[in-house]
Amino acid sequence: VQMSTVEFHPWNSRKQDVEKPDEWRIDLDPGPECPWSTVQEVAHVAHEVLDELGAVGYPKTSGGKGMHIYVRIRPDGDHKVVRRAALAFAREVERRCASVTTTWWRKDRDPADLFVDYNQNARDHTIAAAYSVRGNAQATVSAPIRWDEVDDCEPDDFTIATMPARYAEIGDLHHDIDDHVFD
Repeated sequence: VQMSTVEFHPWNSRKQDVEKPDEWRIDLDPGPECPWSTVQEVAHVAHEVLDELGAVGYPKTSGGKGMHIYVRIRPDGDHKVVRRAALAFAREVERRCASVTTTWWRKDRDPADLFVDYNQNARDHTIAAAYSVRGNAQATVSAPIRWDEVDDCEPDDFTIATMPARYAEIGDLHHDIDDHVFD
């Protein structure tokens, strides 16, 4: 509050060893002409790949136009190792979806494509925390969702006004992430 912070963007590593990430972040980042339906479609493909790998993913809206998926990982590798694994995952999702890109430079992307932003796993990169209110007029929230909600939710469904009742009803959907550590 003292620094007028609205959004919280933590690292993907906790204090035990900040150089060893314990969270792999999948950032589904739609281009300016990419519809929400594409985000939903790609989320299902990402879920499919995670299932094939034996990893448990925890989806959430970004609070903006995209979606994030968190995977708890063992803190065995550094940020470079996790980023390389995230890039390999992103390329597999890209192989399965014509509307996905792993092209880094925005100028080189089709504005209708969805970028799987593997670089969110690089050192010092941050991503909106679950339940973080975003600094926009609607005060949307980066909201944890269940996989069975992906097709029916819209980013604007989750706001500072709607989240308290949702949380009271269903609790923290990420409560058991530490019980599902992926190697």
